[in-house]
Amino acid sequence: MIKIYRASELAREEILKRNNLPDLKKAEAAASEIIADVRSRGDDALRFYNRKFDGCETAELRVSEEEVEAAYREVGEYFLQTLAEAAANIREFHERQRREGFSYTRPDGTRLGQRIMPLARVGVYVPGGTAAYPSTVLMDVIPAVVAGVGEIAMVTPPGKDGKIKAEILAAAKIAGANEIYRVGGAQAIAALAYGTGSIRRVDKIVGPGNAFVAAAKKAVSGEVGIDMFAGPSEILIIADGTANPDHLAADMLSQAEHDKMASAVLVTTSATVAERTAELIEKRLADLPRQETARASIENNGKIIVASSLVEAAEISDELAPEHLEIVTLDPESVLDIVKNAGSVFLGDYSPEPVGDYFAGPNHTLPTSGTARFSSPLGVDDFVKRSSYIKYSREALERNGARIADFAEREGLSAHARSVTARTEAKK
Repeated sequence: MIKIYRASELAREEILKRNNLPDLKKAEAAASEIIADVRSRGDDALRFYNRKFDGCETAELRVSEEEVEAAYREVGEYFLQTLAEAAANIREFHERQRREGFSYTRPDGTRLGQRIMPLARVGVYVPGGTAAYPSTVLMDVIPAVVAGVGEIAMVTPPGKDGKIKAEILAAAKIAGANEIYRVGGAQAIAALAYGTGSIRRVDKIVGPGNAFVAAAKKAVSGEVGIDMFAGPSEILIIADGTANPDHLAADMLSQAEHDKMASAVLVTTSATVAERTAELIEKRLADLPRQETARASIENNGKIIVASSLVEAAEISDELAPEHLEIVTLDPESVLDIVKNAGSVFLGDYSPEPVGDYFAGPNHTLPTSGTARFSSPLGVDDFVKRSSYIKYSREALERNGARIADFAEREGLSAHARSVTARTEAKK
């Protein structure tokens, strides 16, 4: 059963303790070997790992247009409409993230500016195999399309039949992926980073995955851009005495069923809500299809903390910096005003976290493991780069040249100084 604590009785270190931080050491060693093999053998290595890890033969790594169209027809009209509506919501939200460049001219004729340009080619990793995550396709591809990325290559593990689940392919068509490849794991990351005969290298790789995918992304970062290192899923709920304990229990289990390493934490000002939620978690676990996974998550990484006030609850939340934060109180906006660190925030009883996972519009690829202290959700900014430009006027260089040259000399860079004085002194 989930443990209940009083915040006043717990050391801060105990409140902040995470038992689910992934140990990437073993994964890093394996990923390093796989990356080297893919760099050496290219497509042959990808086919080898598809046989080894996914149990399938894949003569053709790229998914054909015919396969995509067949999948589109297979999923049925109702789900296609669901995908289309979700995609529209996601696109609408991310359109508002777009930024324009700027330029301005000083009185002396100097022109300065900043350009914002989309990346040319990105890779999107979508977990797959026995599971299907079409929501991840929408969340990771659509912001790239909105940003103006020209080429979007999607990789995802095949099933034992060598095929990609129809829901994944239908989502890719609706979202706007240009290329789809049946390859997953560290080998897919290596292919995107360095290129093979079938897969051209990309400028940046985004998307969640297991420990081997995270280790591979870490290994290739610097060669290509990456979005973030995704850890186990997590939720923190701030609740007062008005919250419905059954809804809180359901929401905590919605994260716990993801993974045995997932984390679910409730911080409430009501001891009654705490106790009743704990009871209802047990009740709901009894008939949960993924009971074993959810129970392991709740018992190892779950906790309920009784706080003295909503201010204390917000402080605890900020220190944990959760991936998902639900605020289920009489006035959730007032609590939102004092919360600083969270990947995505869900306000009120009618905003359960799955609304954000699938449909509302904000991105569900979020910082985990406390990194919401300094990181942001995936968005349009992840698919663009900034470049500044300077057009100095003759007047500006003659007026400021001596100061610039002095600056350079004080840093011991005489050639820098002479680059300026070659122009200014030649005029005298």
